[in-house]
Amino acid sequence: MALRAALRNNCALTGLFSRLSSCSRRHVRVCVSPVLVAQQRNNSTSQKIKVDFDQSTGVAVMHMQSPPVNSLSLDFLTEFCISVEKLELDKSCRGLIITSSQPRVFSAGLDILEMYGTSPERCGEFWRAVQEMWLKVYGSNLVTIAAINGSSPAGGCLMSMTCDYRIMADNPRFSIGLNETQLGIVAPFWFKDTMVNTVGHRHTEAALQLGLLYNPAEALKVGLVDLLVPEDQVLGSAVQTMAKWLAIPEHARQITKSMMRKATIDKLVSNREADIQHFVKFITKDSIQKSLRTYLEMLKKRKA
Repeated sequence: MALRAALRNNCALTGLFSRLSSCSRRHVRVCVSPVLVAQQRNNSTSQKIKVDFDQSTGVAVMHMQSPPVNSLSLDFLTEFCISVEKLELDKSCRGLIITSSQPRVFSAGLDILEMYGTSPERCGEFWRAVQEMWLKVYGSNLVTIAAINGSSPAGGCLMSMTCDYRIMADNPRFSIGLNETQLGIVAPFWFKDTMVNTVGHRHTEAALQLGLLYNPAEALKVGLVDLLVPEDQVLGSAVQTMAKWLAIPEHARQITKSMMRKATIDKLVSNREADIQHFVKFITKDSIQKSLRTYLEMLKKRKA
């Protein structure tokens, strides 16, 4: 427990990595895996996601509230995916804003303790949930806006990039980026593809090789975020921006979104099992486990 606390209190640099919905509700929808639902029922002891849905506007605000830093654990991801699925199934819901209830952090990324010292089966189950989170949001029918009110490294950055629009608090202490290589980890192809689709090939190549974390001004310059506003205006700006997106005819917008993202989504869907196997094989290597152990020990000492 002390180790987990040490991890989460220093998680701004620990995020490692952080079913497909069609463009129209008339098309086939991939639902949340029954395994994930069962996992949530068996393991979830507190609500990690809070959703406020205003039926008069059709806009839902999802507050991530897993103290202290919204680490993306298996329980968290399961609850997240189920929450998104419920909103997708509600025909009155048209837009989703994702934000954090925790101070100074959007999400610190994937929980290292889901990958260190766990069984291959658990690692595979966890990675499938990470895939599910990405597929749910990246392929969502809804207009999705990330209201980034704190730092968002690695898996938190991935979650932000799955959204249609990103608004970040203009605080130079905050950072965002895929920093996997700093820990000796390689971002998988669909992380890379998402970033290429967001900021372009050259910026992605440099960012992934160097494990860059951008401050808000830098993130805006490369296109990783779309708008900077004062911290106390992030959510309000997201609501205002949502209104502009919802003014576009829904059918045309959804088809356009699908057209732009379908190839990237299909690439993961067709390679999903292989991606899980590759992740489990990689993360359970002795050298990678040793690297994670060294980092966790460093965090424990820092906490002490």
